[in-house]
Amino acid sequence: MLTHKSIWKAIDALAASHGLSTSGLARRGGLDPTAFNVSKRFSRDGKPRWPSTESLSKVLDATGADIDDFARLIDGDGEMGPAIHRVPIIGMAQAGTKGYFDDGGYPLGNGWDEVAFPDLGDPNAYALEINGDSMEPVYRDGDLIIVSPAAGIRRHDRVVVKTTDGEVMAKALTRRTARQVVLDSFNPRYEQRVIPVEQIAWIARIVWASQ
Repeated sequence: MLTHKSIWKAIDALAASHGLSTSGLARRGGLDPTAFNVSKRFSRDGKPRWPSTESLSKVLDATGADIDDFARLIDGDGEMGPAIHRVPIIGMAQAGTKGYFDDGGYPLGNGWDEVAFPDLGDPNAYALEINGDSMEPVYRDGDLIIVSPAAGIRRHDRVVVKTTDGEVMAKALTRRTARQVVLDSFNPRYEQRVIPVEQIAWIARIVWASQ
């Protein structure tokens, strides 16, 4: 049975599956950015408001989904299947500034913009917005990546690295030894980076990207 709660949860899940906030989903569908805001889901007197079929049609079309995909976001009890976790969005420039991360690469503080995303099992996961073209064509300027500080890292993983001088970069981990870390860009116009271990503040694995 479809309920007011389950429909709105399905919209949240649709946004999360594309790495978007509900505002971002609305924009992608050509709607007012506030169309799916929590504050719009009930009237001032507490009566439930339902999304229009037109707005649903627009966001499904914009994300390449169909009504069957949308229905699969709701289980038989009208509840959301995957758990949704809100992760902070941090810009690359912010990430390079002191005070935004601890020594282990975990984000500090609150008040960030957020994006809904299926639960990764890491409460400290966060999103970064890619700047520049060094990771093209894999990651493009403006792409959103989800980073998990708790995830294990192996050779050839895609990672975010912060140096002790505040440089933050998304690269592929080619090799890591007791003395140095070797990083590659996907764009052949950028040379391989070899960074002494003592100049590495932290490394965290990229677990998802909005491509």
